[in-house]
Amino acid sequence: MRRIGALVAAIGLFTLCSGAGVFAATDDGSKLTITSPAPGAKVGKDIELVYELTKGTQATHAHCFVDGEYQKGWDKKTVKGMSPGTHEIKVVAADKDHQMLAAEAAIKVEVQ
Repeated sequence: MRRIGALVAAIGLFTLCSGAGVFAATDDGSKLTITSPAPGAKVGKDIELVYELTKGTQATHAHCFVDGEYQKGWDKKTVKGMSPGTHEIKVVAADKDHQMLAAEAAIKVEVQ
């Protein structure tokens, strides 16, 4: 029995450390909408991203992801240096501690 308990604990620790655990983001009532570019738009390598964040009880700003990769240093207006092809741009609400909240918006664009 001890071995089974240790195995279950090890699997749980691996799941948490690997990011494979399921954690629900806080829904603070925030809303996010990407207003430009339109979904499926054909765009250049630098994209002016326009979004509206209606802040709930915790949201202070938004984070940007391209194809699931966090865009560190994003200037809140432009996604720069996109390679040709189809890409997903996602904006996610975050709190003052940069913890992501449930509100998000995503579009796919075609970079020429």
